[in-house]
Amino acid sequence: MRRKIPSNTALMAFEASARHGSFARAADELALTEGAISRQIGRLEAFLGVTLFERVGNRVRLLPSGERYAAQVRESLDRLERDSQYLMGQPSDGASIDIATIPTFATRWLIPRLGRFQERHPNIIVHLAERMEPFVLAGSGFDAAIHYEHPAWTGMRTHRLLHETLMPVCHPALLDKGADVVSLDHLPRLHRRQNSDAWQRYAQETGITLTNPAIGPYYDLHIMLIEAALAGLGVALVPRLYVETELAEGRLIAPWPESQAISKTFSLILPEPIRLSDAPIQAFADWLLSETHRFDSFARHDTRRSIT
Repeated sequence: MRRKIPSNTALMAFEASARHGSFARAADELALTEGAISRQIGRLEAFLGVTLFERVGNRVRLLPSGERYAAQVRESLDRLERDSQYLMGQPSDGASIDIATIPTFATRWLIPRLGRFQERHPNIIVHLAERMEPFVLAGSGFDAAIHYEHPAWTGMRTHRLLHETLMPVCHPALLDKGADVVSLDHLPRLHRRQNSDAWQRYAQETGITLTNPAIGPYYDLHIMLIEAALAGLGVALVPRLYVETELAEGRLIAPWPESQAISKTFSLILPEPIRLSDAPIQAFADWLLSETHRFDSFARHDTRRSIT
C-alpha cells in the first residue's frame, strides 16, 4: 500500500519557512528561489487540504494548524537526520548496539570498564543513552537496558547484575582527627532528591542519632552527591560501587557502617533470552555478566577503609 506522505522537498521548505517566518529566508537556507519555496508550500497545502500560512503582502504567518504541524514535521526531520547519521557511522565490517542506562551507573561503573569489551570485540560499537525511568523496551530503538529492578520490566528478560548498598562517605578534611560515628549528627549531610528519606532510614537501621535527618542540600543524581562530597560540602549517602576508586585512593573516607536495608539491584533487561539475541548484544550480555561477577568477587574480599 502506497503511503500518503508529502515530498521531502515540500516538508523541508515548510519547516524552514515556519522556523524563519519567511519564505525568503527559507529560500536562502535551502539554496532555492523564494518562488520555489512558495510553490512547494502551495503543493503541500493542496496535498493536505489545509492552509498552513496566512499571506499578508510579502509576509507570511503560520496559522494554528500550521504551528502544530511544523512542530511535528521538525521532530520527524530531526529524527530522520539522527537515524541517517547513525547509520552512516556504522562500521562496514562490524555492528553496533544501543544500551539505555542510568547516567551515574554509566559514568561511574560501566564506561571505565568498556575498554575491556572493546579489546575483546573491536568490531562492535556500544552506544549509550540515559534513561532515568523504566520504559517499554520493545519498539524503543534500544537493544537492552541496564536499570534497577522494577515491576515495569515484567515480561522482559532480566538478568541480575549488581546489588547496590549505600554508605556514607566524605572528604577526609571534613572530620577532625579522632572523630567517631557520633559526629555524623554534627556534620552537613547531602541528600538525593529521589531518595529523600534515605538518611532517616539509615539512622533507624544503624542506631546512629540524627537530630534532623532531612536537613541539608538536595541533588538529583548520585554523581552530584559524589562530587559534592569530594568538594568537602558534606557527607553523602551513595552506592559503594560508585566510589570504590575514591575510597582506595583516600580521596573519600567511610568511617560509618554501610547500609544493608537501603538497597537496589541492577539488572540487564533484554527483549528476549540471550541465547535468542543477535550475536552483538549476546556478546555484550555475556561480557557484562562476567564483568559484574568479577566485580562482586573482588568486592567480597575487599575491606572498607575506616578511620582509626
